[in-house]
Amino acid sequence: MALEYESICMLADHRLAAGASEQDVQNLLASIFDIIVPVEVHYQWRPQLSDASDEMVLETAVNGRAEAIVSFNHADYRDAPRRFGIRLWKPAEALKEIRK
Repeated sequence: MALEYESICMLADHRLAAGASEQDVQNLLASIFDIIVPVEVHYQWRPQLSDASDEMVLETAVNGRAEAIVSFNHADYRDAPRRFGIRLWKPAEALKEIRK
């Protein structure tokens, strides 16, 4: 039960840090689910990053020809996404782009 509570608090903290309302988050997720396409990994670009979870996100973005990765975790990604022509946005930046 404590882990669930911590997860909920963490998600709320991320939403607040992005300056997003609950409706903003639901709209973003609905938009993502409308356009999502499964990606089959053909190449492994590792090692590019120090965290295996971030590596998996980067590989998926490269193989899926993503325009951007949205993350609060810019420090761990460093310049790796840019080497593949992928932008690295914070969630608030992604919301601004979607609203354009």
